[in-house]
Amino acid sequence: MPLALPFFYWRVVVSFVSRSLQKDRQAGEHSGDAVLRRCPSWEDVSYLNTAAEGIPPPCVAEALAAYAADKQLGMDGRLRHEAQWDELREAAGDLFGLTAEEIGICSCASEAFNLAAMALRLQEGDEVVITDLDFPAGATPWLQDACPATVRLWKAREGGLRVDDLVPLLGPKTRLVTVSLVSFFNGFMLPLSEVIEAVRRGSDALVAVDVTQAAGRVPLSLAGVDLIVSSTHKWLLGSHGGGLVGVPAARAQEWTVPAGGWFNLANAFEADRFERTITRPGAASFSVGMPNYPAVYAVNAAVRYVQGIGVEAIQAHARPLTEACLEAVAAEDVDLLTPREPEHLAGILAFRHPKAEALHRFLHDRDIHIMAHAGRLRVAIHGYNTAADIERFLAVLREALATV
Repeated sequence: MPLALPFFYWRVVVSFVSRSLQKDRQAGEHSGDAVLRRCPSWEDVSYLNTAAEGIPPPCVAEALAAYAADKQLGMDGRLRHEAQWDELREAAGDLFGLTAEEIGICSCASEAFNLAAMALRLQEGDEVVITDLDFPAGATPWLQDACPATVRLWKAREGGLRVDDLVPLLGPKTRLVTVSLVSFFNGFMLPLSEVIEAVRRGSDALVAVDVTQAAGRVPLSLAGVDLIVSSTHKWLLGSHGGGLVGVPAARAQEWTVPAGGWFNLANAFEADRFERTITRPGAASFSVGMPNYPAVYAVNAAVRYVQGIGVEAIQAHARPLTEACLEAVAAEDVDLLTPREPEHLAGILAFRHPKAEALHRFLHDRDIHIMAHAGRLRVAIHGYNTAADIERFLAVLREALATV
């Protein structure tokens, strides 16, 4: 009897969330010309900041409520938690072009890259190549005093990373080249196949790719990549607390994390557990402790929602909006940071202005949501954005440029 009230309570919660979100779907899922669900409350809001935070579809809230209900089952709920875990690994495998067994789940991209640094066991004399368009998560583990390797910086030119500039940085001592498929800074999309070809030709290095700003927004082609990392709260429309890691089976030994824990160990509860540790190889070694099951539920629902729409459909809808926005912004009196070559354009465009913060406040006060940081303004366009969003943004931006 003590559990009767919680069971009843969570049934009410799930029922309430499902009813309210069903109304949200009916009102907003197919509004305007969006391919992703739009919130009914967005009628007067243009949200162009998915590169910072994605807006989750109703199924994500439903999944969190389902987790809460399953947690009320106590230990019996673990079976349902594990089913969600397995489903997410399968969905992420489809997203990355891998099998479920080649997918690990941790808390975020930063954790994944720090665990990757442990796995590589770098020595004095080893070299790691990073880029100046990368997010700190992928670059800073190699800059720590505890990392004995020498870091070589691949610098952008005119907003883009040129493979010709990478080649001189490669050699027999290069152990890793770590890049972002799409830069958080200005949206530059890397010519990944060319990068992999250059790395293979000039070294024996591994290639790690952060796809956080690409996954869920542009189709992924990741053949030849040795480590794939993604956060889940941006274009994938999931929650915080999820980190997806892809390790091809052929690279499992190189990416086996020597960390303590239990979820990542094959003998955590065996008779010899105080004599030795047997680490699960590859992707499984990136999940070191009790999984963040609320995030697993949420991310599983989000990834499957995105896959149900189709990343190709999202790209087909959002790319013309992004191209039109980029060309219009480039015509204004701003310092465009995003290269204009079509092959390097994903979902982000960025520009600088001396009065960036004032422009940002002007836009935000008129319900135009973009990112501002250190003089840089960033616009992110996803499948729930419409031509009307872009038109409103451009009109208000021109007004702001003439006013501030």
